[in-house]
Formats: sequence, structure tokens, C-alpha cells
Amino acid sequence: QVQLVESGGGLVQPGGSLRLSCAASGSIFSINTMGWYRQAPGKQRELVARIDHIGNRIYADAALGRFTIWRDNAKNTEYLQMNSLKPEDTAVYYCWYRDTSVEYWGQGTQVTVSS
Repeated sequence: QVQLVESGGGLVQPGGSLRLSCAASGSIFSINTMGWYRQAPGKQRELVARIDHIGNRIYADAALGRFTIWRDNAKNTEYLQMNSLKPEDTAVYYCWYRDTSVEYWGQGTQVTVSS
């Protein structure tokens, strides 16, 4: 089992920034991929960004140029820096972990972009 604990969500004005963190614990394999997904009301869950154990990154088009994902393998923690936030970024953001056989989700953290 892997436990994922997210932090860092909240309310921010358009153009503002937030940093999300996700700490993983439990049976973590060294070869894994972590990432962030989001789900807005009435919409499907969608990829925001992913990063594997050696630092290869994938970003959704909506995140390119504004969001940055990175990880600290020694702490089993990933981060998502979100800049130039827009109202359409409002969603519940979920931490995600996958290794060779299983995947896990965090409980989600709300990000609201509003003036």
C-alpha cells in the first residue's frame, strides 16, 4: 500500500500562484511515476503533469508554460508550482502514483481561482 497526502490548495486570485505538495509513504518502489490530475465540477478527471523517477516530465497543454512539476526522491515527495492561475484552473487536484503493478490516488485538494 502507498499513502499519498496532499497539501497546498486554497483560494487565489487570477494571476496568482500556488504550490501543491504530495508526500508518499508506504511500499514505494524506486521505479515509479508520480503526477497531478484535476477534476472540475461536471468534468472528467484530466492529467495536469507527470514525472517519473528519473525526472522525465509530461505536461498537459493547459499547464505548459505556467505549471512546473518536480520531485524529491529522498523525501518521496512531488510538487506542483502553479503560476499565472486562471479561473478555469479551479478544480480538485489529485496526487497520483504508479509503479509497475499498481496505482494510487490522494484524497484531493481544492484549488479555487477567483477574484
